[in-house]
Amino acid sequence: MSGHSKWSQIKRQKGAADVKRGVIFTKMTKEIMIAAKEGGGDPDGNFRLRLAMDRARDVNMPRENIQRAIDRAIGSGDAAALESVVYEGYAPGGVSVMIEAATDNRNRTVSEIRAAFTRGGGKLGESGSVQWLFEQKGVIEIDAKGKDADVIELAAIDAGAEDVEAEPGLITVYTTPAAFERVKKALETAGIKVASAELSMRPTTTVRVEGDQAKKLLGLVEALEDLDDVIKVHANFDVPEEVLQHA
Repeated sequence: MSGHSKWSQIKRQKGAADVKRGVIFTKMTKEIMIAAKEGGGDPDGNFRLRLAMDRARDVNMPRENIQRAIDRAIGSGDAAALESVVYEGYAPGGVSVMIEAATDNRNRTVSEIRAAFTRGGGKLGESGSVQWLFEQKGVIEIDAKGKDADVIELAAIDAGAEDVEAEPGLITVYTTPAAFERVKKALETAGIKVASAELSMRPTTTVRVEGDQAKKLLGLVEALEDLDDVIKVHANFDVPEEVLQHA
């Protein structure tokens, strides 16, 4: 598992999302609005919207908030200016960073992202500078505590998973984007509870970063994740677990 994926999992376990629930809800609202704006407001016919709604429910976003975001997106007004933008840059240790944002003001968003990079010892890059180092994958995480990991791995592979990584208490299943929904459904049908599922950017190579530089790197990634306009941050770092646990 890449360091960034492991770090995200540790933060979920610590309940960091609860502390920043207001920020989480803002991000989920934008993610739902973008998905509905680009693919329509019917989740049965819009997989991206269905996935965003699932993620919103996972962080206990109220049902009325989810519906309000969809209504705003397919109506008129503020949703018309909302657009998806990808930014790329470099973090301490030579780590590559990809940022997915949803914004109604590109100037504001790029200014905030550039400032975060500068404060964190990184640098905002040009479009296309690091995107080639990442591949879009379906990422399904399963809490394997008290369960037979071999059974879960076999079920994932039989369903069409591309790769499966097992760690104590956690199994991460990777799929192609096309197979993602099919594999997720097959696991759920088999009675395997999915802890989280999303389309994400998986790095093709990772960069090992340790010590103070690793702490600085994690500080920058977290600062980017805290920005209201930022939906997801992807990075190709590999950091010692003891540093991740204390970040």
